[in-house]
Amino acid sequence: MSQLPPIRASFDIHRAGFAMQVKLELPGRGVTALFGHSGSGKTTLLRAIAGLDRHPGAHVEVNGQTWQDSAGKQFVPTHRRSLGYVFQEASLFAHLSVRGNLDFARTRAGAPDGAKVMAHALALLGIEHLLERRTTALSGGERQRVAIARALLTGPQLLLMDEPLASLDGKRKEEVLPYLERIHEELAIPMLYVSHSAEEVARLADHVVLLDAGQVIASGNAAETLARLDLAMSLADDAGVLVDGVVDSFDAHYSLLHLHAAGGMIRVAAKALPASARLRLRILARDVSLALSPPADSSILNQLRVTVVAEWPANDAAHVIIKLDAGGTALLACITRRSRDHLYLEPGKTVWAQVKAAALLPMR
Repeated sequence: MSQLPPIRASFDIHRAGFAMQVKLELPGRGVTALFGHSGSGKTTLLRAIAGLDRHPGAHVEVNGQTWQDSAGKQFVPTHRRSLGYVFQEASLFAHLSVRGNLDFARTRAGAPDGAKVMAHALALLGIEHLLERRTTALSGGERQRVAIARALLTGPQLLLMDEPLASLDGKRKEEVLPYLERIHEELAIPMLYVSHSAEEVARLADHVVLLDAGQVIASGNAAETLARLDLAMSLADDAGVLVDGVVDSFDAHYSLLHLHAAGGMIRVAAKALPASARLRLRILARDVSLALSPPADSSILNQLRVTVVAEWPANDAAHVIIKLDAGGTALLACITRRSRDHLYLEPGKTVWAQVKAAALLPMR
């Protein structure tokens, strides 16, 4: 499949107590996460791309179409931009049923195959059974799924999501996340996803833009960016890596998946998946320990032969972050400085990384 034209955006935003200077070129396919702490500028950037806030000196180009070019005095208003926007709150029309909310979006889009698009959106978000419900009778997760379907029915070239799970509790988040993954897998629409949750970013993102105080600290492939040592301090307890594995088998007796990964066989506590299925794992630096030789008697199932690559200070004086190479896949380990000295760790040294199966976080 040919690569779609990228998304280009540049802004120079100044207001009381805040300044943002960014210039981005983002993939035209997949999920790009705008990630950072509260106040870093994530929502400001998203609203600027949508045209909800107009700023001088800006340029926005999506799929080869220029939405804003201050130099050329061009500005396409939000309602004429081919985008879908999902906010933290679903903001559904309370006086309409679910069907009425979706019909409103479909009619506004005016697509000739609107019925087909509607059927696909209903199936994709699993909301066929909710059509006749009043929106006031929906759970938080159901409301957000309807809001996402409504955004898709406008036929957008770009889908913007501003922390769509922030108002949901853990159970409702887990209800919605699989549907976001299905959108990612089945639709070619690029998505900009704002979040301060490292777990959501790890689970959904192909590309990550890390923001801090209005500045872009990093922008790149999700796995490569999250494995960067110089970002580990910014991520603090969320520092970790993404590892892609392929299912080898499932141990039904112990409910363990056996995965082939670049560093070797990895076991993870998860539901059964067919052989050859792909699974993304998130391995946090705090869950990786190191040893000079593979322990013969240990409750830790995953022991990978790795090479020390580099070291970086952690966010406290007692610890360091060690970057490791596991057969071409990066790992991070957060250990005490005392352990580093006791093991005489230095770049090029071969050691064993240990990861509890129970600590591994399956993503998709």
